[in-house]
Amino acid sequence: MIVTLTANPSLDRTVELGAPLERGEVQRAVSVRQESGGKGVNVSRALKTSGLATLAVLPGDAEDPVLAGLRATQVPFAALPIGAPLRSNVALTEPDGVTTKVNEPGPELTAGQVQDLVALLVDRSRGASWVVLAGSLPPGVPADFYAAVAERLRAGAAADGGPSPKIAVDSSGGPLAASLAGRPDLLKPNADELAELAAAVGLPDVGSPAELEASPELAAKAARALVDAGVGAVLATLGSKGAVLVTPEGAWHATHAPIRAVSTVGAGDSSLAGYLLAETHGADSVGRLRQAVAHGAAAASLPGSTVPSEDQTDPSAVTVTAI
Repeated sequence: MIVTLTANPSLDRTVELGAPLERGEVQRAVSVRQESGGKGVNVSRALKTSGLATLAVLPGDAEDPVLAGLRATQVPFAALPIGAPLRSNVALTEPDGVTTKVNEPGPELTAGQVQDLVALLVDRSRGASWVVLAGSLPPGVPADFYAAVAERLRAGAAADGGPSPKIAVDSSGGPLAASLAGRPDLLKPNADELAELAAAVGLPDVGSPAELEASPELAAKAARALVDAGVGAVLATLGSKGAVLVTPEGAWHATHAPIRAVSTVGAGDSSLAGYLLAETHGADSVGRLRQAVAHGAAAASLPGSTVPSEDQTDPSAVTVTAI
């Protein structure tokens, strides 16, 4: 079982444009898709689609459209009622795959609701192999939330006398940097977040996000600093340039054969799902990276925030090189 926590879930609407976005002009949409989202929710959706046992933990009232969407797609979830509507996000996708996103901040959670959400997660994570802590944090949640949750999960497992679940973190900004104190087993940053994290651990300037995407060696150097700082492994997604995986045992770069990008919404979440799926199936580091990139590429080739199933991915199209 893989449990995901999405503290700031959303109803994701993806608007497909038939021409490049023109600021200040009126444009007609080719299509509109709507799905329950948020990083952790997307990971659970992708795992469920591939037949893996998963549970999405999130705030939300029973009648909220986000929860209704999860019920409609039969994604298992446990929700904490908060008496407020969840946010809506809008993504505009252009014909060449360029995506512009507008994300709402989300409802503010009280201190009591935050504690209740963590308690729900700890309770539903008993026996889980992985817990994924993912996405932005809503107003009212402190930046060190993910680090605190990691400690609560480990303390809960110790009290039960069972093994602690492995913990993966996929966030950005302050919450991602603060999560390092929780010693996650896996971090999944993109190039922007990797540059931020390198600065957070005191690494000399490793370059811009564009330079990290262009140089897997530079990305691996930044990721290695995080592993040396106590992170179990780093899966850094680099957009069309593939991904880099760094563990205590080594570093690898993977690229996918060219695809036609339709929408990049949720591609990083699908990459994380692919990694966890391969790990659950017993794959080694190279196999996990290969499936992560195959999942991300498949997601980018699908409309909206559609997540691929394992049989829609092509790991044979992925080339992995040791760094």
